[in-house]
Amino acid sequence: MLKSLAFIAAVFATPAIAAQCGNDASGFDRWKSQFSQEAAAQGVGQRGLNALASARYATRTIAADRNQKSFRYSLEKFMEIRGATTIVRQGRQRIAQNPRFYRAIEARYGVPAEVIVAIHGMETGFGRFMGDSNVVSAITTLAYDCRRSEFFSGHALGALKLVDGGGLAANTQGAMHGELGHTQFLPGNALRYGVDANGDGRVDLTNLTDSLASTANFLRQKGWRLGQGYQEGQPNFRVIQEWNAAGVYQKTIAIMAGQMAG
Repeated sequence: MLKSLAFIAAVFATPAIAAQCGNDASGFDRWKSQFSQEAAAQGVGQRGLNALASARYATRTIAADRNQKSFRYSLEKFMEIRGATTIVRQGRQRIAQNPRFYRAIEARYGVPAEVIVAIHGMETGFGRFMGDSNVVSAITTLAYDCRRSEFFSGHALGALKLVDGGGLAANTQGAMHGELGHTQFLPGNALRYGVDANGDGRVDLTNLTDSLASTANFLRQKGWRLGQGYQEGQPNFRVIQEWNAAGVYQKTIAIMAGQMAG
């Protein structure tokens, strides 16, 4: 879920990030030392700082970030590559098998179950693969990298705060860009929009109930209009755009959700 968030500045109230960015691994340790001082000034505790200290430069993350293809695909090609037909079929089955669960989320947040299920299927194949990269290493590497340090620095602080609060461990595995759980929340988003929907006292985005409720909460907080359409050109399509920056991704979510509902 890669989308720039205005809330980062409000949540962390940080001055411009002063830690010196870089374009390869050579300056990462120096950056960590500088960023640690800034993180501590923003209230990150010892557990978060220890996680930062143990983070490693994530070479695979940098390679993936510099080779993103989604923005270049046609809609038809993107849907084919991502297996949209299969996601729609399996999504319908999941809703039919547990309608009370999905409709309860819809009733609570006002976001159609099909939209949440489409995101779930697109992001992780309904939880089958939630990533094999160290979250703290991935997100801090991206915060260090000069290409997008401004975007990811707030999420890096969010990750360290999650470690402090027990919502993330220093060795938690996620996606290449540091996304977490069934629907791949970036850490800053998890910190703000995460919901303890199963009532166990913590937000766990590897838990299906917490993750799907958190996804619905994100969309609601971004302005989802109850009962309004979500296809391109309709009011709620703008909210789907908040989830991911790639136009083909946004359109595919809307199309798949519509097909599930139909």
